[in-house]
Amino acid sequence: QAIDREVENTPGKKALAMAAYARPLRQMPSIIADNGGYDSAELVTQLRAKHAAGHSTYGLDMYNGTIADMTTLGVTESYKSKYQVLMSASEAAEM
Repeated sequence: QAIDREVENTPGKKALAMAAYARPLRQMPSIIADNGGYDSAELVTQLRAKHAAGHSTYGLDMYNGTIADMTTLGVTESYKSKYQVLMSASEAAEM
């Protein structure tokens, strides 16, 4: 969402590159839910609603097929996992 907000304020080709970079990041929760065998459309819409309401610590609870507060579940992301997500998004944007 942060990248999408910046795209609106960015002129030229840089805005197109930023939008292309944000697209795979937005698709990741859907892909993860699909791979887990859950209804990705339902989970992703619930997750986006929580994030829009200011609950930025919510994510996919893949054990129960729901969304949940990741802090409560004790789920934290390491630097390496965030780095890999950004690298994957960058590679996808280049294609």
